[in-house]
Amino acid sequence: MSEIAHIRRLSFWIFIVPLLAINLCLIISQNYLFLDNTIFSVDMIGRSNFTIPYLDGSLSISRASRTFPQYLIFKPAMLLTSILLIFYWKKNNVLMNHFNSQKIKNNYFMVFGILSAFFLIIHSMLLGIETDIKIFKFLRRVVLLSFIIFEIIAQALLVTNLYKIKSKIVNLFNLKILKLKIILVITLILVALVSVPVLVTSGNVHLKHGLEWNYFVGVILFYLLTSLFWRKIKT
Repeated sequence: MSEIAHIRRLSFWIFIVPLLAINLCLIISQNYLFLDNTIFSVDMIGRSNFTIPYLDGSLSISRASRTFPQYLIFKPAMLLTSILLIFYWKKNNVLMNHFNSQKIKNNYFMVFGILSAFFLIIHSMLLGIETDIKIFKFLRRVVLLSFIIFEIIAQALLVTNLYKIKSKIVNLFNLKILKLKIILVITLILVALVSVPVLVTSGNVHLKHGLEWNYFVGVILFYLLTSLFWRKIKT
């Protein structure tokens, strides 16, 4: 079944590409001196002392990636990830229709998944555009929030569909990984709900930044689990 092989490969790269991108941007931000006096001199806004933002939240993903030269890594990586996401959700749609007795042209998870990919594309295009226009800044936040919301909904719907047909695919997947995917999605939903009061109020900057880094990794961790979820099919 070619869809399973494609989904496994797509999932792996959807996890690796953004993970490498944000951490390479972080490394450049902290080691800006190595690029001084070169054409890749790091913008002052994108410079940072050593920090582990996953733990101390001293730096946001946006600050680490939106200025030159970091955006040369971040923007293409996010655009590539968006394209991979579109293919990923389409392949899952084909696969689910293969196992479902009732054929559905477009499963809801695919719709939300592709919408999340489009919002990620828009976010990547808007990132780095500096302006004092409040409505633009608000729009940028709405786009990013929309990506996260649609992505989590798509993941939740897909996991639900997989659980419903687990008896039909028992020889094709790892049940332990399915349970981990369910736990991960539930955790992401709960963290999002609990974090709302913190995100909508001023202050708690380091907490917000730390949450941002860890939540991003949590979202893409879903795809690493997917690459481990399906068993290799011998041809």
